[in-house]
Amino acid sequence: MQQLRLFFVALQFFTRLPIPRWVGFEQDWLHHASRYFPLVGVVVGMIGAAVYGACALVLPAPVAAVLSTAATIYITGAFHEDGFADTCDGLGGGMTRERVLEIMKDSRVGAYGAIGVVCMLGTKVTALATLPLTSAIGAMLLAHPLSRLCATSLIWRMEYSRAEGKAKPLAERMSTAEFCIALLTVALAAALLLAGGLLSAQAVLAALLACVIATWWLARKFSRRIGGYTGDCLGAVQQLAEAVAYIAILATLG
Repeated sequence: MQQLRLFFVALQFFTRLPIPRWVGFEQDWLHHASRYFPLVGVVVGMIGAAVYGACALVLPAPVAAVLSTAATIYITGAFHEDGFADTCDGLGGGMTRERVLEIMKDSRVGAYGAIGVVCMLGTKVTALATLPLTSAIGAMLLAHPLSRLCATSLIWRMEYSRAEGKAKPLAERMSTAEFCIALLTVALAAALLLAGGLLSAQAVLAALLACVIATWWLARKFSRRIGGYTGDCLGAVQQLAEAVAYIAILATLG
């Protein structure tokens, strides 16, 4: 029951989806809820895949991809897209650690953030629309939990850069056992997709490799520029990892 409560707390924190009233809430639960971040990704991916599959029956693939992406943005409250935009603004416009953090905290979106979000969403929609229907559905079911595992890896291995912030409740360093729970979620999702024939082993491995490289690159940049991560950094990792997963899967199809 406690693990179920932690999952619902993660679902409430990362999405707009309602949770049962009996779950309750304690501040300390947020420190341990990040282990279920990839499982939240499974839920978001299933919603996105369902919208895409339903729309693709009667609409062209590009329209279905746009509507599916819009559905996942609505479900998450643009939580990760906002973090990606703030990270683009901060790293693009700040020269010092203090200035980068100041810009990232600003609610206004600058040129770097606007251009970054447009390019990111354009990449995801185009990649999904180009994939065959079954591959696009499989890609969403894999990329959403996998990209959230990538974001979780920062909590596991890096220090939080702010004294306060929207990700501060999650900023307690994850134990290896907690990270393994998150890793197991993605492994099970990948195994089911392979067993169901939605994705090939080559596609899954390509997506995994692309996400590892993207996460390593961003983590290295965050470490150099701000000495750790923030909530916006988690959103940036999730968005970039999701996009490169789609690109990698598309590349395996030639």
